[in-house]
Amino acid sequence: MGNTYPTNYFGSPLEIPLILSGTFGELRANHFHAGLDIKTEQRQGLKVCASAEGYVSRIKISHWGYGKVIYITHPNGYTTVYGHLQKFSDRIEAYIKKEQYKNETFEIQLFPAASELPVSEGEIIALSGSTGGFVSPHLHFEIRDTSSEKTINPLLFGIQISDSKRPSITGLVGYSLDTYSQINQVNIPLQLSFKRLNNGDLLADKMNAFGKIGFGVNAYDQLDNAINQNGLYSLELSVNGEKIHEFRAIEFPFSEDKYINLLVDYERLEKMGQRIQKCFIEPSNKLSMYSPFVTNGYLTIEDKKSYNIEIIAKDFIGNSQKISIPIIGKNDDILVRKTEIETPYKINSAQFNQFSIDGVTVAFPKNTFYADLWLDFEVKDSVAKVHYPTVPIHHNYTITFDVSKYSESEKKQMYIASISKKGNKSYESTIKTPTTFYTSTKKLGKFTLLSDKDAPSIQLHNFKDNQWLTNYEKLKVKISDYKSGIDTYRAEINEQWILMEYDPATGLLTYDFKDKIFTDSKHELKVVVTDNVGNSNTLTATFFRKI
Repeated sequence: MGNTYPTNYFGSPLEIPLILSGTFGELRANHFHAGLDIKTEQRQGLKVCASAEGYVSRIKISHWGYGKVIYITHPNGYTTVYGHLQKFSDRIEAYIKKEQYKNETFEIQLFPAASELPVSEGEIIALSGSTGGFVSPHLHFEIRDTSSEKTINPLLFGIQISDSKRPSITGLVGYSLDTYSQINQVNIPLQLSFKRLNNGDLLADKMNAFGKIGFGVNAYDQLDNAINQNGLYSLELSVNGEKIHEFRAIEFPFSEDKYINLLVDYERLEKMGQRIQKCFIEPSNKLSMYSPFVTNGYLTIEDKKSYNIEIIAKDFIGNSQKISIPIIGKNDDILVRKTEIETPYKINSAQFNQFSIDGVTVAFPKNTFYADLWLDFEVKDSVAKVHYPTVPIHHNYTITFDVSKYSESEKKQMYIASISKKGNKSYESTIKTPTTFYTSTKKLGKFTLLSDKDAPSIQLHNFKDNQWLTNYEKLKVKISDYKSGIDTYRAEINEQWILMEYDPATGLLTYDFKDKIFTDSKHELKVVVTDNVGNSNTLTATFFRKI
């Protein structure tokens, strides 16, 4: 955490101030935000320039994630990343399309040599977009250490952001961290009240406590000219003036992403939608964004002693919000205790665990869970319940269904589906053997076997069969599958493969007429779409177009 970074990394100053919708280290679902999200005023097609000289070292095009993304490696040891792009500059686009047509695939990942696609500082490399699934228009920007691939807070490199607002603390929770501790005679997580003082600081109601306890806050930061609730740069806790815990969003390796589920109160997030950031470090949490302190943020409250706890949330500029928590040590009787329901299925987190009921088997590699627990596992009415989604897991586990009672024709169209809290069913990648189906998943909750007998839907979108399209720039087809979901698609014109870009948000396949030159005026379009269990549908259409 003592690293220094070149604040003049970006060379020439920016012509316009950047407005952010997302900051580095922000707490997201199952991961930390790895860069800055730069607003584009809900528009696409803004010019994206290389921040410094270097060469394009990686290009990836995917339906999900960063969508269209480009990586530029720089001679000073850093790599910059530009995600959710609409399209690339002409020479980069030509390089990519050559490989897409060669491999007959839209989704592709390329690693150009240093000499193939050099770029200079300020060169236009792409246009901003919203690719990568259900993504609103913006530019995702990262800086990574090239050798270690750690992602680093870009604000450390001299990017200037207007921020005159202090962070906000909207919730405070106290935690009793063993069976003997308590806060206000309660041994379970306790929402605590506080008020705002005239100077803007926050003061919690005085409380009694005893034993090993900790605190967490719901907090966010807001920048000027934006309403987004962004992440904090740092969060620290002190007791009687001595700092004992600090989180700082400076850098992290992607291998640590999952530890976010120990940094936050995962159960509270799943049940209440409240993202509490803990000011203490769980034993299994190996996140490197913490400063080292002996107590790791844990407080030991002794009887009849007084304590003043301070939690300070800061943004990158240094604006801060403080909350003070006065505590009197009092060894009271505990009136409300944690309860734990024992089941026949005890998970030893340090070992491999496997259990079976009525043809359903769950297998957990060691360290799948962060702590030991009693697993709630049952099968009822063909639905397998594998504990609760309120418990975080670190590794995938497998759930296997015995399908030996089904016929071959039935099994062909069956798949494993997860069932959400709202009852929505989603396809889980299903591996099939003659007698079993299994999936590897990070989800806890309910699973079942479903059947999909319906082929995907394919419809002409921006033209009709036998229409002249001479003045059209794009050809569009809409595809969908509402059960197992779309697996693959293939499009041809006059029996030649064509590149059709798929947008999962709209279900549209789009072909750019500039890609190919056809000598005849009459053309035959063929689109084949297959779902995840192998149902297939084919659309054919005729269109006319002059050269």
